[in-house]
Amino acid sequence: MLPFIGSRFPIFAPDNNIQKKQIMTHGHEVLHMMEGHSYASKQELVDAIIAKFGAEERFCTCSAEDLDAAELVDFLADRDKFMSTPDGGFTVNLGRMCNH
Repeated sequence: MLPFIGSRFPIFAPDNNIQKKQIMTHGHEVLHMMEGHSYASKQELVDAIIAKFGAEERFCTCSAEDLDAAELVDFLADRDKFMSTPDGGFTVNLGRMCNH
C-alpha cells in the first residue's frame, strides 16, 4: 500500500525513466466540501473546487486518478454522488458516499 497523508495520495508517473511523485487530492475531500452547500450548476461547483484547491490540483478517486476539477465533477455526477436541492441546485448525496 502506498503511503498517504490525509486524503492526499502519492501517484508515481514515469518521466524519462525517472519516477516522479505527484500528490493528488481524493474526491472524498470535494464531497465533504459540498456538505451543507448547494450549487446552481456544475460550473459553479468546479469554480468552488478551484477556489479551494487551486487550478492545478489533480484528483483521484477509488477508481480513477489524474482528474482535473471539471473531470472530477463529471465523474461524480455519472456515479450519482449528487442530489437535487429545494432551491433548484444540487449538493452531495451522502447516501452515495463511500466511507473508507
